[in-house]
Order: sequence, then structure tokens, then C-alpha cells
Amino acid sequence: MPFWINIAVGLLAFAVAAFGGKILLPWLHKLKFGQPIKVEFGPKWHANKQGTPTMGGILFMVGSMVAAAAGYAVYRFVKVTDVTSLLVDREALQVLSCLLFCLLFGIIGFIDDFAKVAKKQNEGLKPMQKIVLQVVAAILWLAAMYFLGDTSTVIGLGFVDLDIKWFYYPLMVLVILYLTNAVNLTDGVDGLCGTVTLVSMLLLTLICSKLHMETYTLFTTALAGGCLGFLVWNLHPAKCFMGDTGSMYLGASVAAVGLATHEHLTMILVALVYILEALSVMIQVTYFKYTKKKTGEGRRIFKMTPIHHHFEMSGFSEYKIVITFSLFGLITGILGFLLVFI
Repeated sequence: MPFWINIAVGLLAFAVAAFGGKILLPWLHKLKFGQPIKVEFGPKWHANKQGTPTMGGILFMVGSMVAAAAGYAVYRFVKVTDVTSLLVDREALQVLSCLLFCLLFGIIGFIDDFAKVAKKQNEGLKPMQKIVLQVVAAILWLAAMYFLGDTSTVIGLGFVDLDIKWFYYPLMVLVILYLTNAVNLTDGVDGLCGTVTLVSMLLLTLICSKLHMETYTLFTTALAGGCLGFLVWNLHPAKCFMGDTGSMYLGASVAAVGLATHEHLTMILVALVYILEALSVMIQVTYFKYTKKKTGEGRRIFKMTPIHHHFEMSGFSEYKIVITFSLFGLITGILGFLLVFI
């Protein structure tokens, strides 16, 4: 993949997301698509963010898809003269299936967001409804990837590979559910999820390039550029939120590209910020229920979860949280790359 195409793709996605906000935000204001805020799910001062337009994730969704498609068209024009070869480009079809998979999750998030703004409350789809839709989307994507030639059931753990046969598929459905919802939980501080995902996509671009997954790099650079453009509107104080529309799309993107590489240890380290965010919630809830059962009074390990709220309650500014978490993700992601490829 010529490097200039990746740069052009990232810049195009950035431009679409950044300048698209001038159109989308007034429209969201006009429709009164503001985010309902419940202080029990975050620090009390987050109540000031009540009514901030949500569904802003549409910006990087459109930006990444448009830029990736344009980049692929240029790539094929530069590399190939035989147009019929487009029909047998299996990797491109795999990337297309990833895009459709991410779009499905974005649609699930959109339905959830729309239900919230319609009801003027912080609850949209019921948890079981959301899980069922996510499971169906995950199964459809895994089936598509299998049909398109990705039949490996090997889990790559760096220095050892494990072939777990048919169990691979139900396990990957669980991985997809965990990661996508972990990314959703990470979206709780202005600029946090967008910045962490920007870092993750840049790392995945490097990994895909090293694995000669050239077409995948078009999507990862496009999404990195889209996230950067979205941050124009989402850094503190945020002028819009990505909503579940955006966080579900980002979560599916991290899961899809990470699983497509079959370097599962590297994927875990690249996505470690998200994983720890969700894990902090699980630890908090489990410990609270255990202590309440044993002592009659529920106790907490963290001041508030997900863990970025613990740091916020401890005096970290939103900017400091974004920088700290992003640097942590960069370090662990580089470590994952080095463990596998060096």
C-alpha cells in the first residue's frame, strides 16, 4: 500500500468529520437530540452537560466509510489495470464485511440513542434486547468471514498458538460482546473514547501493515482520521457526544480488525484500556454485592466506575484523564506489537 494513500485517506476522513460537524450539530440542536444525564452514573458536575447533542458518532462513521471507499478506489486504480480482479479481491470483501459489521453495531447504538432522546431519559434499549442484536450481528460477521476464507480457529498468544477448533466461534462472540460494550463504557469523559480509539487505530494500522493486510490499513487510517476530526467537537468542553451510535461503531471496529489479524495477545494489549474500564465495573459490582451479602452493607473498591470516573473523583481533570489513558494505551499497544513482531 503506497503510504501517501493512507495519509490521504486519514486526511479525508478528518475533513469529513471535522467540517461535517458544522452541518450535523445545528441539525441535532434543531431536533433537540440532547443527551439525558443521570448523576448516579457519573460525577454530579456532569449534570452541566445535560442536553449536549448526542449521536455525534455519525461524523466519524460517515468519514471513515467514505474515506476508506475512496482510498480503495484510488489504490485499485494505481495497483491494478484489470478491473475484473476487483471481483476476486477476497481481502477487500473481508474489509467490506467488517465495515458492514461495524455499521450494524452503529445502527444498534443509533436505535438505543433514539430511544433515549425520544423518552428523555438515560435508558434506551433494554439490556437483553441490545445483547440479542449484538449476538446476531457478531454471528453474521463471523459467518461472513468464514465464507470469505478466514477459517482459522487458532488463537495467537504471541509465543504460542492454540487451535481450539469449533469452540473458537462462540468464544469470539463473547469477545466481541465484551469489547464493544467495554468501548461503550469508556465513553464517559469528553474526548476519552475518541482519543483512545485514535491511538488504537494507529497501532492497528501498524500491525496490519506488518501483516501485509493492506486493505485493512485503509479502514484503520480512515477511522483514526475520523476520530481526530470528531475530537474537534468532542474535546472538553464537548459540543457533542458520540452516543452509543458512535461507541458501538468504534467497539465493533476494534473487535473486527483485532480479530481479523488473529494476533489475539496483541489485540488484548491494544484494547487494554477498554478491557480495564469494563473490568473495573465488574469488580465493583461483584465486590459490592459480596460485601452486602456478608455484612449487610455494600462496599466499594473504587470511588466510582468505570474507572475513569474514579480518577475524576480523585481530582484528575478531563484533559488529564484523556492524556493518561491514551498514553497508557499507546504503551501497552506498542508492547503488544513488540512481543509478536520483534
